Amino acid sequence: MAVAANAVIVLVALLHAWFLVLEMFLWDRPAGRRAFGTSAEFAAQSKTLAANQGLYNGFLAAGLAWGLWLGADGRAVKLFFLACVLVAGVYGGLTASRKILWIQALPAAAGLALVLAAG
Repeated sequence: MAVAANAVIVLVALLHAWFLVLEMFLWDRPAGRRAFGTSAEFAAQSKTLAANQGLYNGFLAAGLAWGLWLGADGRAVKLFFLACVLVAGVYGGLTASRKILWIQALPAAAGLALVLAAG
C-alpha cells in the first residue's frame, strides 16, 4: 500500500511541477493558453498573477517531494500537502473549472486515502 501511495504522491508532485511551468513560464505562450483556454489578451493581462499561482504550485510539489524524501517519517508531511492540494482542487473545481476536480482534487484524494490506508 505504501508503494501505491508514494506512486500517487509522485504523480501529484509532477503534476504540480508541470502547473508551475505552465503558469510561470508558458502562461502567455500557445501551450499555456491552450492548457487554460485563455486569449492572448487575457494571458498578457494576468501573467504576473499566473506566475504567483505557479509559485504556489511549486511549493506544493516541493512539500510532497520533501514528504517522500523523509520516507516513513514523512507521513504527516505527505498528509498535510495532499490535504492542501485537495482543498485547492475542490476550491478550483467549484470556482474556476470543474475539470480541476479530476486533474487536481481526485489524485490528491486518492493519495490521501492510500497514505491513510498504509498506516
